[in-house]
Amino acid sequence: MLNVILYTSQSFMAILPQLHYITYHDKEILFIHTGLVGGIVAHYYILDKKPNKKFVELNKMTGDFVFVDAVGTNAQCIYIPIVRLIKSTLRFPIDTSTNY
Repeated sequence: MLNVILYTSQSFMAILPQLHYITYHDKEILFIHTGLVGGIVAHYYILDKKPNKKFVELNKMTGDFVFVDAVGTNAQCIYIPIVRLIKSTLRFPIDTSTNY
């Protein structure tokens, strides 16, 4: 999912990426929207626990990332805000019949 952000951030039509976070059917989900022409795609990842930081620091050169509380000054990194959503019309294809 973060590789998608790296790819889109290098485009000439780059839009500031945002990670969205929501609790969906008792699962913690982090997701992004991509695509402007031909439809929108949601890339998502099911987390083990709620994110406790406000940003992801993503290194453009290596692809390494860490969760951080504030925007830093590293010129090789992009800082992606994590936006918490209360409600969404998206439906994620997750198995809600099992508990992990």
